[in-house]
Amino acid sequence: MSQSPEKIEMIPTDRIDILNPRKRNKRIFDELVDSISKVGLKKPITVTAAPEGRFSLVCGQGRLEAFIELEQDRIPAIVIEASQEDSYILSLVENMARRNHSPLELIREVGALRDRGYTVQQVADKIGFSNEYVSTICTMLDRGEERLLNAVERGVIPHSVAYAIVMATDTNTQGALTEAYEKGLVSISQIVTIRRVLDERSQIGKSMKSSKGAARNGLKPTAASLVRVYQKEVQRQKLLVKKASLAQSRLLFVVNALKKLLTEEHFVTLLRAESMGTIPLPLAERIGISEA
Repeated sequence: MSQSPEKIEMIPTDRIDILNPRKRNKRIFDELVDSISKVGLKKPITVTAAPEGRFSLVCGQGRLEAFIELEQDRIPAIVIEASQEDSYILSLVENMARRNHSPLELIREVGALRDRGYTVQQVADKIGFSNEYVSTICTMLDRGEERLLNAVERGVIPHSVAYAIVMATDTNTQGALTEAYEKGLVSISQIVTIRRVLDERSQIGKSMKSSKGAARNGLKPTAASLVRVYQKEVQRQKLLVKKASLAQSRLLFVVNALKKLLTEEHFVTLLRAESMGTIPLPLAERIGISEA
């Protein structure tokens, strides 16, 4: 792709085709129309020449539509030399470079680049985002449900939370996790925990069929049922901690008792008489000796 020195031309508005159209916020658009009507166009649009005397819009959809709204039949434009493919890519990148793009708009435009055969690395290089970020978006597109994408668009759910939710393989679970997060019932760390527990249950498979519970009875999970899953997991982990603490206390008691007994000559003599002159290595190491 090459670009000649900038030269502003007056291009007929009805000969410009928008390669990558996007929806515009009406309030922002009305403000743009009002600004252009009062002070004029501050920055020309960018186009490339197309067959049959037409042009493809690279940058400036809002300005073009504002001129059409103001019934202006020509608009100042910078004409660059670029192929149809490069023009489309430039348009996508321009949209994603805007600070006020919506999250869903960003997701769909990353998807458009991916659908045109670009790898995650190539997309990341073109739009200036990290590989991990682009990979997250592609995963959301491949595995996400419409409700989750809409939640991202509304700004209700951040990308990081959406990624944690979308990694759940079951779309019903995705919907329930989305609802739970929207209602403030769970945090992102809790979502990860819930998803892990559900994945473990899924791995167990048939052995769980006789157990009670909505997810195991073929019923769709709900936000409330997933919160209960998390609460049960928290209780299970607390119980494990208590059991581990008790086991540690008992082991410490045994170690201290053996240390004291092994200082008694009569006890050591009795062990040897019973052919018990050695003890397990891990226990001996804790006590601080290699044999009795």
